[in-house]
Amino acid sequence: MARYVARVPLRWTDQDSFHHVNHARAVTLLEEARIGLLFDEASAAGVTGFAAGVVVAGLEVDYRRQIPYRSHALRVCMWVHQVRAASFLIDYELHDGPDESDAVAVGARTRMALFDLAAQRPRRITAEERAFLDRWGEA
Repeated sequence: MARYVARVPLRWTDQDSFHHVNHARAVTLLEEARIGLLFDEASAAGVTGFAAGVVVAGLEVDYRRQIPYRSHALRVCMWVHQVRAASFLIDYELHDGPDESDAVAVGARTRMALFDLAAQRPRRITAEERAFLDRWGEA
């Protein structure tokens, strides 16, 4: 399976009073990684529909261990699956170390829905969007 890997920098405000990454801020860090995939990477591939409207329809987060605040970026690995007519899932593994051997600190999943902002309703995934998502999907 192909995985998209994003490096997400930590900010001073991401930590809690115990000098760990705050649980709610972890969700924001996952969002920043997702933007890298669905907006930046997709746009670079000529796929612009996600930037026109995609919303989080569901979220699951499994905090496996605390992430101590450090000055280096976190590594977020993502892959796509269950691509349907108007939605898909993204799974995430957030690591606080620099390489593949580091343990997963946070596992998560978002159910994403394509959305027509003007009509205020879900829309179907286009063939070009499906092809892009398949690139990052399960083998």
